Amino acid sequence: MTARPAPTARRLRLGAELRRLRERAEMSSTDSGRLLGTNQTQISNIESARFGVSAERVRVMARNYDCSDHELVDALAKMAGERHRGWWEEYRGTLPSGLLDLAELEHHAVRLRTAYTAHIPGLLQTTEHAREVFTHGVTKLSPPEIEHRVSFRAKRQAVLYRDGPVPYHAIVHEAALRMKFGGPKVARRQLEYLLEMGEREHVSVLVIPFDAGAYPGSGQSICYADGPVAQLDTVQLDQSHGPVMVDTEEELTKYRGFFEQLDAVALKEQDSRDFIFGIVQSL
Repeated sequence: MTARPAPTARRLRLGAELRRLRERAEMSSTDSGRLLGTNQTQISNIESARFGVSAERVRVMARNYDCSDHELVDALAKMAGERHRGWWEEYRGTLPSGLLDLAELEHHAVRLRTAYTAHIPGLLQTTEHAREVFTHGVTKLSPPEIEHRVSFRAKRQAVLYRDGPVPYHAIVHEAALRMKFGGPKVARRQLEYLLEMGEREHVSVLVIPFDAGAYPGSGQSICYADGPVAQLDTVQLDQSHGPVMVDTEEELTKYRGFFEQLDAVALKEQDSRDFIFGIVQSL
């Protein structure tokens, strides 16, 4: 096993899932280590992602824990077998780790659902719009830092353009559509880009108008990333101090219901397109 001084969110999730399997089996880390031919310390290091673990050992651990969910075990083994460095690693040390974790989450997701109130979703922002967002953020950034973040955001958007693009479902409040970041010209181009992206087969954009009134989670920016199995879904929440990931069964169930409620409140897809087009015409 190789030491990992700075585990990624994905590695931490692998360790957490192995710990959950062990706890559901009501097995101590000492007994787990004995069955694996190692010790309690090694099990703790695997579960905390301080050490990596092979796909073969993941399967052995799952058998020891009497886990019969073969799809989950296959998914965990695949996570353990990943050895390549993602493109986001070139930004490590120059951008907050939470942003890198988000890019990694989006890259591996099998479906993405987002909900935004005051901003256009990052994966659907034009370069000009993104530059304005970073220019007027809470943290004052220098021009080179702004361009660095714009570059990073643009690379994140590759998940929507690659071969086998990730299905993307965005729910955007009218407030975000009417924020004129960069003035009317930039705002118009941003809305036109939303319409263009919404024409892609794998992208849907729904609008919650002001007339909808109050709705669940108003004011919160959320990304729900579907994993290869439901147990490996992840919710990313935007907080003032950076992205936060949640993945407990209780939280995942809550946010699945949350998106169902938002879909019920939002305009249908064609009505949303007409709504966005109407705002474009007014600029």
